[in-house]
Amino acid sequence: MKNRSGEKIKLASIDELLGVVNEESAMEIEISKIHPFKNHPFKVLDDEKMQDLVESVKINGVLTPVLLRMDENEEYEMVSGHRRMHAAQLAGLTTIPAIVRELSDDDAIVAMVDANIQREELLPGEKAFAYKMKQEAMKHQGSRTDLTLGQNVPKFKRTTEAIADGTGESYKQIQRYIRRTELIPELLDLVDNKKLQFTVAVNISYIDKEVQEWIYEYISDTGFIKPKQIATLRNQLNDGPINQIQMLSIFNNCVMAKKVSRSLTFSEKKLTKYFPDDYTAKDMEQVIESLLEKWTQEQSC
Repeated sequence: MKNRSGEKIKLASIDELLGVVNEESAMEIEISKIHPFKNHPFKVLDDEKMQDLVESVKINGVLTPVLLRMDENEEYEMVSGHRRMHAAQLAGLTTIPAIVRELSDDDAIVAMVDANIQREELLPGEKAFAYKMKQEAMKHQGSRTDLTLGQNVPKFKRTTEAIADGTGESYKQIQRYIRRTELIPELLDLVDNKKLQFTVAVNISYIDKEVQEWIYEYISDTGFIKPKQIATLRNQLNDGPINQIQMLSIFNNCVMAKKVSRSLTFSEKKLTKYFPDDYTAKDMEQVIESLLEKWTQEQSC
């Protein structure tokens, strides 16, 4: 019997994570013949991490092949490896090692999302559109989206549960990300730049696009938006459409609804007639507080 502590643990390789089978071999493909994936949701930024990748490519080349497919025009479409290809271009390479595979549109989307979604630096907007694309692809592939798990459960729950597997996020969080794709681009950017709370953004996503534009103008002018303002606005919209002036009135009323501070003063002439001449202001204050305390107790009885 083997000692389990001495057994080697087999970890999945990059090829296995990308679904590259053993029979497939990489070939050098001219970068000029490769175009990005249609509606690719992940940004390729020339940031510090990209510069590190460029330096690595200059020294070691591209170590992990990119994944391509032939599109309907018999051209190469990038499925996984946009950052590697960009780094290769910046490093001065004209070709890149690639696996070319036959993939349907839906299979290509799933492979593209799965290969990128675990990156730590992803923005909320990138995740939102990636999850949306994968959800639609899974529906086309025949996921059991016609079934629900109970009353009032969305029909796409099974796909969001499947998407959530392995991501470390709940299916409800996946649904929230997907809802955010209903935001106008300006509001999406505010979330990515951490100037709009994620949960508030989800609530705004249920509002008509024209009203969203008004909300964006309001945030640009004031620098903030409160959850209560959006909740009140949505309640009002349930009763019917409103114009921009009415929306501003709703927002202003929410902000001004705080308890108004009250001040009360008595003139010396009005007070002194109730107290002996030798009473100081402090003495009078103590008597007034005592009488008010007694009055409060009587009101509660």
